Amino acid sequence: MHIALSFSLKGESPRVEDAAGEPPSEPPDSPPDDLYAEWDDIHTITAVADALRTQHRVTLVEADLNAFETYRALRPDLVFNIAEGLHGASREAQIPALLDMLDLPYTGSDPLTLGLCLDKRRTKEILTHHRVATPRFVVAASLNEIPTRFTYPAMVKPILEGSSKGVTDKALVRNRRELVRQVQWVLETYRQPALIEEFLPGREFTVALLGNGAELRVLPIVEINFDSLPAGVNPIYSYEAKWLWDQEHDPLQIFTCPAQVEPLLRRQIEELCKRAFNALGCRDWCRIDVRLDGRGLPQVIELNPLPGILPRPEQNSCFPKAARAAGLSYDQLILAVADAAALRLNLQAESGGCRESRGLL
Repeated sequence: MHIALSFSLKGESPRVEDAAGEPPSEPPDSPPDDLYAEWDDIHTITAVADALRTQHRVTLVEADLNAFETYRALRPDLVFNIAEGLHGASREAQIPALLDMLDLPYTGSDPLTLGLCLDKRRTKEILTHHRVATPRFVVAASLNEIPTRFTYPAMVKPILEGSSKGVTDKALVRNRRELVRQVQWVLETYRQPALIEEFLPGREFTVALLGNGAELRVLPIVEINFDSLPAGVNPIYSYEAKWLWDQEHDPLQIFTCPAQVEPLLRRQIEELCKRAFNALGCRDWCRIDVRLDGRGLPQVIELNPLPGILPRPEQNSCFPKAARAAGLSYDQLILAVADAAALRLNLQAESGGCRESRGLL
């Protein structure tokens, strides 16, 4: 099968070539500290491409302004999408929407689900409608919308960011003064509303799901161990914990996988995550963050239908970590995502140049 790998390249690493033979563009100089946190470096892109090449023909296509014409000419059998985008609430949905316009199949969730999951407010509204447990919340688009009464401690987050962007160690607030300060910082720094969310005091987990429908599989649960964080910091998986304190040359011992949980709690977490996956319309794969409330019951914090997949174990990337605990190598994980999409799309019989049967040429 001919697979195109759709990606967003960050940093100033050596470049790869796209389908047209032109080097992809790099982000502009001097970006904000976390602006490109969700984009992938050359090593991850190469690792994904190499995994796919073990069974398929692969073409690399950067998610830039030339992508539409590239895909229009290329017409692969499948697009393996890990492109995060950059601008606006629709940024993760832009490549899938483009592919839908061209009637090209791709891995992962559709534009609607990607947009909904990026928006923490809409995610939680849908979870609440489907009676999937999630912490209580309000949204403040201005300082005037900050509630006069809210239970402390509370979390303050930008509503339209991933990869812990905007969730610094100061995101956990314990009184109104800290709440106002943090909301103001989010409004001014990210120019988007702030989500004010009930803080859950229990253990935290992240859960990788793979597949669809009856084949949906929950990989071994990852627990986040806050005792490994520097002394005096808050017990949250903050931007600092993810990107500053946890370094490849000196990784934090912050994860346990498989998590040491009793069978009942494991079943509760797995069932909760499957319900969340289906409520938001996720496809093929997703990583879901879960935390226990004061009664020890799991609640969904957020969903990431474009999960990070850093390839090396010392990089502490949770989805590959869960896959390794399930006995899957990195290559097998990437191929399993492609296989899940192919099964969903009924592409097995169509690989090897049979796309005419789908009326796509």
